[in-house]
Formats: sequence, C-alpha cells, structure tokens
Amino acid sequence: MIIRKQYKFSAGHIVRNCSSDRCKRSLHGHNYIVEVFFTSTGLDNGHMILDFGLTKGTIKDFIDGFDHCWQYWNKDKKVKEFVRKESARWIEIPVSPSAEQYSLLFMFVIDKIIQATEMNNGEKNVQVSSVRVHETDTGYAEAFRDDLDWVKYSLEDIKLSEQVKAEWKDPEMYDKLIAYTNKDTMDKPFVNEIVEQQV
Repeated sequence: MIIRKQYKFSAGHIVRNCSSDRCKRSLHGHNYIVEVFFTSTGLDNGHMILDFGLTKGTIKDFIDGFDHCWQYWNKDKKVKEFVRKESARWIEIPVSPSAEQYSLLFMFVIDKIIQATEMNNGEKNVQVSSVRVHETDTGYAEAFRDDLDWVKYSLEDIKLSEQVKAEWKDPEMYDKLIAYTNKDTMDKPFVNEIVEQQV
C-alpha cells in the first residue's frame, strides 16, 4: 500500500549544461508540485501507514524552505555570488537544479528525516518509496528508492541560508538531522507525540 502527500513551492534557478537555451542562459522560476509517496510493512494503531498530520512538521518545513528561494548549483560561481548578495533566501545544492535532481534530493533528505524520527503510534517500517516533482503542468521527474544509489553527496553538501532556517518551526532542524545522520548523537532528534489509545 502507498499513500501520497502533496506539497507546493515557487522558486527560481538556472539549469546549466542542458539543451534548452532559455533554461541554461537565463534565471527563471517555476511553480513546483512535490508528491511524496510513503509505504510500510503494515498499518499503525490508527489503521494508517503514516498519519498525514505527521508530515506537516520537518518534511513540510524542509520542502517549504525552497519556496520563494533561489536554488543554485555549487559549481555555478557567478550565480552563487549574485544570489547570496541579492537574496536572503537561497539553497546551494551539489547538483544542477533540474526536476530530476530535485526529486532525488527530496527523496534523499526525506528518507533521512524518516530514519531520524521516533514513531509512537505503532507505525511499521515507514519508508518514502518515491518523490515526484512537477516542474510544469506537462512534465515531472520521479525518484525511487533504488535511485538513492545515484546520490554521491551528503547532507552537509546542501547549504541553506540562515533566513530559510529561521522560518522553520525549529531553526536547528537541519543541524539536528546532520548530527543524527553522522552518528554524533544516537537519540533521534524528531519525536512524534505518543498517542493516547481510545479503543
């Protein structure tokens, strides 16, 4: 069984080394739709794979960090210099910001978030099974679990501006995720509330 949660953000980028002149030579933006698909080995105490309410914390905040934000490839020095000077909201990524790379990056980070979350309502091995990123009305890219083998970077390689982090419910969320992933702490940094059983 699979469940799906949808998110939206509007953002700007430039995609270097692609075939389209408009994409590779001009800063531009899109209204993105992100679909995150979850699976598990069974249902929780509420007879769900994962309560949709639990996706409104760290996962929503991370994706929302991309909203009204410039994303740029860390190798693109000219754009990096301009964006960091002119925008309070930016995200530096270790790959070109194509729809394919967004789907893979979100898959990678959300997978780490799920691993770093203490589940407290009988959830059974919840995993993100795929992430689909719609860049336009007619095109999307979708990354699957097997595609995580393509990731050759770490969480530290994704840099977020202080303004992006300041607007989250927990401005230290990403730092906590890095610390847990690097085994600097064994305590899971994200804890879902314990649900009182009513029946």
